[in-house]
Amino acid sequence: MPDEPEAPREEQGGDSGRLGGILGKAGAVTERFALGPARAVARQGKDALTEEAERAIDGVMAGPLPEAVGRSIVQHHVIERVLTEAVEAKSAELGLAGDEQPDEAAAGVLDDPAFERTLANLVDSRMTKELIDRVVQSEAFRGALKQVLSSEEVRHALMHQTTSFGGEIADGVRTRAHRVDDSLAVRRKQEPGRYGGLATRGVALVIDVLLAHLVFLLAGAMIGLVSSMIGTLRPAWLVGAIAGAGWAIVLVAYFVLFWSSAGQTPGMRLFRLRVVHGDQGAPSVWRSFVRLIGLALAIIPCFAGFVPVLFDSRRRALQDYMAGTVVVFDSQQRAS
Repeated sequence: MPDEPEAPREEQGGDSGRLGGILGKAGAVTERFALGPARAVARQGKDALTEEAERAIDGVMAGPLPEAVGRSIVQHHVIERVLTEAVEAKSAELGLAGDEQPDEAAAGVLDDPAFERTLANLVDSRMTKELIDRVVQSEAFRGALKQVLSSEEVRHALMHQTTSFGGEIADGVRTRAHRVDDSLAVRRKQEPGRYGGLATRGVALVIDVLLAHLVFLLAGAMIGLVSSMIGTLRPAWLVGAIAGAGWAIVLVAYFVLFWSSAGQTPGMRLFRLRVVHGDQGAPSVWRSFVRLIGLALAIIPCFAGFVPVLFDSRRRALQDYMAGTVVVFDSQQRAS
């Protein structure tokens, strides 16, 4: 049979080209009038949904939901459960069976670097600082702080701290004064630690004179304030005489009152000294007055009346000889 003539290749290629052109035009029309608007609508819808979602989230976070979540976390012990699971996981990692060694498991969790970083980030976070600020500024915290600071325990602790500090200073001064007493004693038969020596009695006397002078100044200031309402006292010698008499009255009242009632002045109490007569009791008012006169006589000749303290076996001075008294260390104060 004679071969059939083949179709011209150019015609077949021409048909395919025309078909491709038609499809291309159809795709362009579809992209322009269908797919393009659809994509634009999708993008606009996505943006609108995103904005709407942001507004919804802002509304939720501004409402009571975070507080409710926090309360729910506390009520349902979420943190405890998380820590328990972490401990159990660490126990399994360390090969611990059950509750065999929970302390080691907990220690392993606390030593975990990731756990440490988590806690550090939590402490340094802005939320923690804001929470602390809110707690500090709250009325409940202020009320609790006021209650703690005004409690009896805090006052007792502060008083005990102040008393302890003052007691330490007084103990140091007493110890050094006692050493000076023993070093100044010429007669070695004196009993150390029983009778008041020259140093302790001298420092106590200085403190008492200062306190008496302070009392005199306060009394004089009050009298002067009252007398200023009727004018200034004249003449000047009368003012000096009244001031001298007042100073003498204050000194007599100060020493006689303390010696006859408590057996010791505030200065003597600081050094735990006590004036006794006979059966270890405080001297009478008359004997205290005689002792004060002896004290003045001992001071007038450049304190020569205190020299017998260095030689007497009981460390007595001129005033002690005149009044029949002796200065001893208070055993009750020393025991306390």
